Amino acid sequence: MSFFDHKRLPASLFQIDKNRIRKGWYTDAYFLNQIKILQHLADEGYRFSGTSDLEDVDCSNVDTGNIEVEMQIFTRRTPGSLIVGIDESLRILESCTGYYDKKGKWIDTYDHLEVWAAEDGVWLPYEGDPTYVKPVLKIRGRYREIGHLETAILGALAEPTRIATNVLNVLEACNGKDVMFFPARFVHYKMQAIGGYAFSLAVQAYNYRHGRKSSPIFVSTDAQGEFWNGKGGGTISHASICCFLGDSVETMLQFARILPLDYSRIALVDFHNDVVGDSKAILKAMFDKYLALKKQGQDTEAEKYRLLAVRPDTGSNMRDKSISPFGAKELDLGVNPRMVWNIREALDTAYLTWDLAPEDVEEARKYCRGVKISVTGGFDVHKIKLFESIKVPVDIYGVGSSLLSNCSKCGTNNDFTADIVRVKVDGSWHPLAKTGRRAAENPLLERIK
Repeated sequence: MSFFDHKRLPASLFQIDKNRIRKGWYTDAYFLNQIKILQHLADEGYRFSGTSDLEDVDCSNVDTGNIEVEMQIFTRRTPGSLIVGIDESLRILESCTGYYDKKGKWIDTYDHLEVWAAEDGVWLPYEGDPTYVKPVLKIRGRYREIGHLETAILGALAEPTRIATNVLNVLEACNGKDVMFFPARFVHYKMQAIGGYAFSLAVQAYNYRHGRKSSPIFVSTDAQGEFWNGKGGGTISHASICCFLGDSVETMLQFARILPLDYSRIALVDFHNDVVGDSKAILKAMFDKYLALKKQGQDTEAEKYRLLAVRPDTGSNMRDKSISPFGAKELDLGVNPRMVWNIREALDTAYLTWDLAPEDVEEARKYCRGVKISVTGGFDVHKIKLFESIKVPVDIYGVGSSLLSNCSKCGTNNDFTADIVRVKVDGSWHPLAKTGRRAAENPLLERIK
């Protein structure tokens, strides 16, 4: 599966569209043009008749149509990238290397390749010099049998690597606090599985980097957990509160009563633009149920009413009732630091206003102060860093569209490049690459049998 267990993912997970990949359906047309030329030259028996860049090498008998090349694939994101997509790239090579003969029959030549690959989940640094890169893949073979795969392989690497690296940056920004992966609604549904896989590797990479034994992996759809047998976790939505005619309390009580304990009890508290009021009302109702069941000796049933967290999701154009205007208007809108501090204070002190028996006060205090705050709505690395720098009491960050960011100005660009860096002449490999590029090494590459 990855650097963390040293197992490759099976081809069945990727559902490779091998027939159309083989035909170049997903390939940039200029690659297909070159392959057609090489195939034509191979059929003609053409031999190289131009002027070679390879000095002191006799190239007069080079079979250009069947030229063998060494291609290296790498990315250039500083200070580095968390690599994902290697296993899918290998499966593309395995099932789609070859060519169609004159009768239209597919000739598989995968066994003719030499392939070296890193593992999903490795961190590869890049310091800004394109002549010193760390290849994630090296492929040796006839160009006309692999050239049609470049576009598909680069795409299979680019998106999950970008997501994984963005997630890792978010985890670093929030100092390892739990992150909920919420970008499903911002991508085509067919991309959810690879995105969830990238997220899971980023969490494992953070744990590995910081010596943590485990950290929960929160995804929102089952598809996002497909590659690692994870399941989507869900809480309360605004739509569910609408179904209960705007009663946030009753919505949460029925959620807690009906759904099993493996669903996190996280209450959505911004429906009425009154996060403090709704938090306190839900907290009181949930505790009352919890306490009553505890006193009846129904401890397991009582746990269904233990509130894990409250979640404000206030729109960026809204000022919550708990926020009095102060300073720049934009500081008052959406989910902001003052709002979270207000919620924390309200949660921590709510029990002081309840009519409790003396023996129940300590139970109520622990219950209230054990409730976490989960924030969603426009969170990215920069906003999280701001919250963390001023010690806003957030426990869980829900992050969505920013994890998909692919912006060169923002430093989230993860485009991959494939360069030919060597060619084979008379049985020997010779360096040949465009100016500014050269063959590079990576000790993390392993030979694929």
